[in-house]
Amino acid sequence: MLYKAEENPVVKPTDVKPSMDGYEVLGAFNPGATLFKEEILLLLRVSERCTQKQGYVRVPVYRFDNGKPHPDILEIKNDDPDLRLKDTRGVFYRGRDYLSSMSHIRIARSKDGIHFTVDEHPFIYPTFEWEEYGTEDARITKINDKYYINYTAISRDSWATALCVTEDFIDVKKLGLIFHPENKDVAIFPEKVNGKYIALHRPNNSGFGKASIWYAESPDLLHWGQHRCIARPRDNEWESMKIGGGAPPLKTDEGWLIIYHGKGDNSKYSLFTMLLDLNEPWRVVKRATKPLIIPTEKYEIEGFFGNVVFSNGVVEKDGKVYIYYGAADEVSCVAITDTKTLLESLDW
Repeated sequence: MLYKAEENPVVKPTDVKPSMDGYEVLGAFNPGATLFKEEILLLLRVSERCTQKQGYVRVPVYRFDNGKPHPDILEIKNDDPDLRLKDTRGVFYRGRDYLSSMSHIRIARSKDGIHFTVDEHPFIYPTFEWEEYGTEDARITKINDKYYINYTAISRDSWATALCVTEDFIDVKKLGLIFHPENKDVAIFPEKVNGKYIALHRPNNSGFGKASIWYAESPDLLHWGQHRCIARPRDNEWESMKIGGGAPPLKTDEGWLIIYHGKGDNSKYSLFTMLLDLNEPWRVVKRATKPLIIPTEKYEIEGFFGNVVFSNGVVEKDGKVYIYYGAADEVSCVAITDTKTLLESLDW
């Protein structure tokens, strides 16, 4: 069986302290997840905007003063002739785009996988210009004793995928961009296959085809090649716009189990399962015909961007599988199931 926890949402914006005075938290969603020292850790995407001031437009920015980054506020008078309001997502000022909100990654901790305490300070946040507009949507892969975290890095040059590594979730080392703009939804496998590191990724399609799930290989987690498209959107209401990978895959006797997302009619997001061959991970063995999770609850249907369920993190613990997902681009939730149920869903 699969069920959504009665305690959902397990993390809400009100559970998160703003990263600085003058900021307010809009969302705590799309968490990466892992098991660390008997705790389940979530890496939340925390979205913040500036509190507004009459007569001004205020947007969050990161400053890099003498090589040291810090959050700040760009304040522009409403009647400034160089100001142009683009839409709800940002402004254009003096030849440059700015976002109306900015994200960083924050740790939340739980003993039971349901009740979480959120750290007071950001964990992954802009420290380089290639992520100056925010860090989003972390995914965690444990390889040996290290935890590799890939995330979407936003800058004036668009969005790309970056990689960092930690052993203790205190100190983190950034390794740089591993997939160039515009590419995201990267899921790194937890072990090598045929002597290579393996990942799924999702390059953007501009005017030709629809965004799909791709496969890549690497000798060192930094340099990726052997790219090939392995799954495209199907002609149905759930995947009519695009698809993309989710959390790092679960290894089963039957194959690599993937939970991926589809964006369908009316921009509704849902989650599906797919099975890849253990030794040829670019080969799809099975793919569910019906969604695993769809937006049905109020917290999934209504929010910052409604009718969205989006998963970056899956944890196996005590015979259960905890699927952590963002809902309505605002809150974090969990659905609980087991491997058997997920494999059976491939026949739905």
